[in-house]
Amino acid sequence: MTKKEMKEKEQIEEVEEQIEEIQEEAKEEKPTKKEKEPTIYDIPGVGAATAEKLAEGGYADLMSIAVATPGELVDASGVTETTARKMINFCRNSLDMGFESGDKLMEKRARVMKIKTDVAAFDELMGGGFETGAITECFGQYGSAKTQIAHWLAVQVQKMDPDAVAIYIDTENTFRPERIIQFAKGVGLDPQKILQNIKVARAYNSDHQMLLAEKVGDLIRDQNLNVKLVIVDSLTAHFRAEFVGRGTLAERQQKLNKHMHALSKVADCHNVCVYVTNQVMAKPDQFFGDPTEAIGGNIVAHNSTFRIYLRKGKKGSRVAKLVDSPNLPDGEAVFMVETEKIVDL
Repeated sequence: MTKKEMKEKEQIEEVEEQIEEIQEEAKEEKPTKKEKEPTIYDIPGVGAATAEKLAEGGYADLMSIAVATPGELVDASGVTETTARKMINFCRNSLDMGFESGDKLMEKRARVMKIKTDVAAFDELMGGGFETGAITECFGQYGSAKTQIAHWLAVQVQKMDPDAVAIYIDTENTFRPERIIQFAKGVGLDPQKILQNIKVARAYNSDHQMLLAEKVGDLIRDQNLNVKLVIVDSLTAHFRAEFVGRGTLAERQQKLNKHMHALSKVADCHNVCVYVTNQVMAKPDQFFGDPTEAIGGNIVAHNSTFRIYLRKGKKGSRVAKLVDSPNLPDGEAVFMVETEKIVDL
């Protein structure tokens, strides 16, 4: 072999070594494929048809299935109870459902917004305004301004965020566009735009009311609406009319409890402020003090984050009394309802 041929052979071998080194480096530097997060379509034993039924029933992610009961999944998808339990166990094992430290929860609390009423005393009473991610219940006699506050909040939420949407579930035919127009003019906003961002649904019975509350989450997901406020006016009117007598009390409270849980889920999952109005009754065995008591008993009381008792004050004023809150002291605020605004006394 000549010197020239030997030199060419060495060059070829050198090039081959370089190619091998480059290939080895490429293998080492090749990023590992990120593990795909499981969806409801990845649950063992769940086909595409069952997954679609689950999604339609409001169980669109693993967390919603993990916290559901077997009976709820059976009703939503038609699977057997055994399959439903396996689905729940898989979802719970796939998710990190452990405890969280207080500082992590404090970080989550940072996304909570406050819908201000622009009534200094009222906002101070509520710690800065009506909280998102919570249910606020206002109860009181007729004419105590429960519905006025509902209309006012529907305008104020859009003053806070021009793209915000308010959903109004009307059970007593109390929503009035004319009132919205007055309030919008009072705060200097375009009445037409305000009305466009308020979605109103009339509920004709308790089942219809419950269905509308459950569909709020679908509205947010499917139509990508920036919902920041859900109003139910009033919460107990249909339940009170349909379930009469002590014999129906247990069934009424069960349905009411389910309805409140659906509203709570919407508030928590989508960071929405839920404002509900409630009727009252007079306690016949109350001989001293104010006999007024909210309808719904402990079911509504325990499911509400904040509870406000509204009553008429002197010279046409209204008094708001905070009777229950997880973090605020009890107190009162006095305000006036005017034609275009709600103002301090």
